Amino acid sequence: MRLAKFLADAGIASRRKAEKLIDEGRVKVNGIKVIEQGYKIDSNIDKVEFDNQVVQKEEKKYIVLYKPGGYISSVYDPQGRPTVRELVTGINLRLYPVGRLDFDTEGILLLTNDGDFTNLMIHPRYEIKKKYEALVEGHAEKADIDNLRKGIMLDDGMTAPANVQIIKSIGNNMLLGMEIHEGRKRQVKRMCAAVNHPVISLKRTAFAFLTLKGLSPGEYRYLTSREVEELKKLAIHR
Repeated sequence: MRLAKFLADAGIASRRKAEKLIDEGRVKVNGIKVIEQGYKIDSNIDKVEFDNQVVQKEEKKYIVLYKPGGYISSVYDPQGRPTVRELVTGINLRLYPVGRLDFDTEGILLLTNDGDFTNLMIHPRYEIKKKYEALVEGHAEKADIDNLRKGIMLDDGMTAPANVQIIKSIGNNMLLGMEIHEGRKRQVKRMCAAVNHPVISLKRTAFAFLTLKGLSPGEYRYLTSREVEELKKLAIHR
């Protein structure tokens, strides 16, 4: 294992920041200062120190959170807005969101300290499906729904086909169910805006086979080991 990855996995810093710490000479392996990038260790044998303190690998944790609106999908916000990390109390680990939900979007969000797991969940090639309920302005016509299903040309390229269903009409507006596997920034909102039905409110209801069942806004639970393995299999078997 690369030394920077070990430091990141232990929660010392992100991998990029860990590389900087190595450059600064603040990391030792078996009592010897290491400044070589790409240096490899055996995490079961070698003793790693950061600022003369022994580094222990963090236990991997996986959490599913019901994110309310009004929270940033980050561990820190320079504008001082509430972050999702503030909702996960009593856990002294560096947990990071798996992907993101917009400030005003609610729904299912995963958090973990496992960088490899995060990559499996968010990389487009693994096609992990997410379901959303979007309340949009106006009543979508069949042509609009067909266009969403086929894919929409956005400023960053054509989207992959989406599974789109009309759930119900609500006054002058309509509730759509949408399933996508890409993770582009504000993708659902941009797709709906492209067919002239801007999103009023958005909720992510499922991430792969995980749902919000049993959770209220602001609540979270740990994923079971079986759930974690099933999620990994979904990605690896693509």
